[in-house]
Amino acid sequence: MTTFDDREKGFERKFALDAEQEFKASARRNRMLGEWAAGLMGLESPEEYVRAVVKSDFEQPGDEDVLRKVFGDLKGSGLETTEGEVRMKMDELLAQAREQIKTAG
Repeated sequence: MTTFDDREKGFERKFALDAEQEFKASARRNRMLGEWAAGLMGLESPEEYVRAVVKSDFEQPGDEDVLRKVFGDLKGSGLETTEGEVRMKMDELLAQAREQIKTAG
């Protein structure tokens, strides 16, 4: 193997690791978002709702499906919130999840 091949394989491994960590961070963010929303709505058993939020992420690529689910549920429960507030919470929780994944190793 040449040095170029070694570098290429290294970049491929780094890309795969970064993609895996981003997937884990996104899933963790969705769990934390579900817990946050369940708390706001006063749900007695938040575990079921958290699973529904995580599952909603598999409907379409991107975060819009999760945003739609949580915002719709919050609005439907009578809480006054905006899409912007939910989006900001998603961003905040994603940053926390990334940090947790990074420090956990």
